[in-house]
This record gives sequence, C-alpha cells and structure tokens, in this order.
Amino acid sequence: MPLTIRNVKTILTAPENINLVVVKIETSEPDLYGLGCATFTQRPLAVKTAVDEYLKPFLIGKDPQNIEDIWQSAMVSAYWRNGPVLNNALSGVDIALWDIKGKLARMPVYQLFGGKARGAVPVYTHAGGSDLDAVEESVRQMMDKGFHYIRAQLNGYGGKFPVSAPPGSLPGAYFNPDAYARSVPRMFEHLRARVGFDVELLHDVHERVSPIEAVRIAKAVEPYRLFFLEDALPPEQLEYFEMIRHQSATPIAVGELFNHPLEWRSLISNRLVDFIRVHISQIGGLTPARKLAAFCETFGVRTAWHGPGDVSPVGVAANVHLDISTSNFGIQEWTPMSDRLQQVFPGAPTLKDGFVTVSDAPGLGIDLDESLAEKFPCHERLPEWTLARTPDGTAVRP
Repeated sequence: MPLTIRNVKTILTAPENINLVVVKIETSEPDLYGLGCATFTQRPLAVKTAVDEYLKPFLIGKDPQNIEDIWQSAMVSAYWRNGPVLNNALSGVDIALWDIKGKLARMPVYQLFGGKARGAVPVYTHAGGSDLDAVEESVRQMMDKGFHYIRAQLNGYGGKFPVSAPPGSLPGAYFNPDAYARSVPRMFEHLRARVGFDVELLHDVHERVSPIEAVRIAKAVEPYRLFFLEDALPPEQLEYFEMIRHQSATPIAVGELFNHPLEWRSLISNRLVDFIRVHISQIGGLTPARKLAAFCETFGVRTAWHGPGDVSPVGVAANVHLDISTSNFGIQEWTPMSDRLQQVFPGAPTLKDGFVTVSDAPGLGIDLDESLAEKFPCHERLPEWTLARTPDGTAVRP
C-alpha cells in the first residue's frame, strides 16, 4: 500500500499564555506522523480555519513524501498567496512533512539538509532594565550564564519613557521616539565602558522610529561595534536601507515581518543587509527558508531566524535543524523554555553555555503531549505592544 496522508489536525495551546499553533499530519502507516509550527499568535483561529477547512481536504490522500510538489501546489491553491494566515497554515504542513521525511529516512532533519556544518548553534538572548545600571546588570547575568551574544534594551521597545498623552487620547502602548532614539547610543556607550568589547551586543529598534531617525541611530552606534542592529525599518520603508548602508558600517538585520519574497529579494541582492531574520512560519516553512538561506549565501548575507516566545518549540526545533546545517548561519535568537513548555513539547532543543543542540532522533526529534496541551487553552486578547502610539496619540506600526 502506498503511503498517504490520512488526517490533518490543528492543535492550539498556550502553556505560557502565548498562543501557539501546531499542525499534526497523520499518515496511513500506524504511528507515523509529523509536527509543524503554524503559530500566528495574534490570529490563531484564522490559521486553524485555513488548515482545517482548506488545507486538510487538499492534503488527504496525498503522498507525504512529495514535499516540494505539496508546497508549490498548496501555495497557489488559493490563487492569492504570501499573506501571514495562509503562509503560517502552509508552514505547519511543510514542517510536519519534513518531520515525517526524517522519520522515514531514520535520520534527523538536519541530515536531510546535508549534515552538520557546526557542532552546536550559538544563540543570542535578551537583557534589559529600567535604567543603564539595570541593563548592565542584566547583561552581566547573561554573560555569567555563558551567553556571548546579548541583545540589550533599555526599558523595553521604544524605551517606554514617560509620556503625557493629550486629553481624549485612545488606549495604547505610548512611547516617545525622540527620547528613545537619544537613549540608544547612550546605553551602548555605558555598556562598552563597563563590560568591554569581548561580548557581542545587539539591539532591536522594532520599527519604533521614523526612517531618517533609523539612519541617525545606525550612525550613532557605529563606534560601539554592534553585532547587528535589528529591524530599524518597517517593510513599508525598505528603500531607506540604502541610505543606512551608504552612511554607516553598523551591521543590519531585518525580516521578522516579511511574508513575500519581494520584501527581501532586493535587500539581499543589493547587499543592503547583513542578516535575514524572517519568522520561518510567516514565509511558509522549511522549504522556502532553505531556499532563502541559499539565496543569502550567494550575496554574503547570514541567517538569524526569528526566535521569540511566539514560536512553538516545534518551530524552534525547525530553526535549529536549519542553523546546524547552514554554512552561512549567523546567529539564532533564543527565548528560554519553561519546564511546563518542555513537558508539553518533550524533546525540545536544549541550551548549554550559550549554545543550542537538537536531538539526533529521526525527524525533528520533538513530540507533543496532546492531553497536556489541552489543559492550556489559547486566549483571545491582543498584546498591548501591537497598539503602539506616539505622544500625541497617533497609532504607529510597530
């Protein structure tokens, strides 16, 4: 009997109050299944609908080994494509198929990608505080834990300096772009004076300033030798990266909001960025991410896949399998996993002294305890940080 897909399930869970979406593909071979990350934290029900109502009937009866054909045909099956909901739904399917492929081959997924290019994956973690001394202390704590790459943020995204919103202003996460922009070089001047240059420091602008201010920040932090400056501009203002490149040697990383190849193609081919850090489920899974990494290699751009808390441990495993097998790997973002999260997702990647490894078990090496996952239902509330506002109350795109 030929191997076929017999069932597709979408599992929603939030062990740490962050909505996670996982796709499980079951095959006609007993106990052979795959898991994939389809997490779109702010719209989990939309992704679930796309998988259950559209991709599931499209997939039933197909051979799960034909990953490329399934990806290509599923991508265009809705005619319109490259949006976050459908890309995440397809990502869950695609990653699950690679998990199945590895189990069939009795190999970890990274072996299917050509084997190890490194023994373990260095990661960066996050440090922050409400003032300069608190940021320094947080950085030192991460250094003591073995991290060599540390992202430093003063009082969160945009700085969260005191803002007196005008009367009648609508609710939201208010921040002062000017005060924030002035604080960034001051923070790195403090850190380099106190912790030196032997630790790699990073920073996330999170699209909190105007394009011309992003240029000014990139120039101002140049003396402090950042490993990279992250998401200085939103996808709507990519042309300004050329201005940044012409005026600053600060390494630039971008991409967590990208969905469409046209958003990254010219940035990479024109060598305007140094790291691509897309959210792998946002672009459709491992299949397009592998091709993106190969495209980046041609132009000297390195990978730095997005790795926040709203990537499921299945997605983290997919990231690390790519990292460990990719020659132009740069760095991997790492968010700590709680004991509860690891209980729901046994076999998750493990961290030691600032390096992450994956299991050598066939496939992704990770599983999901469905009965335990059910005990942590998803919620329907938007995080405040997505409702960013400047001091006069204007809504801005984070």
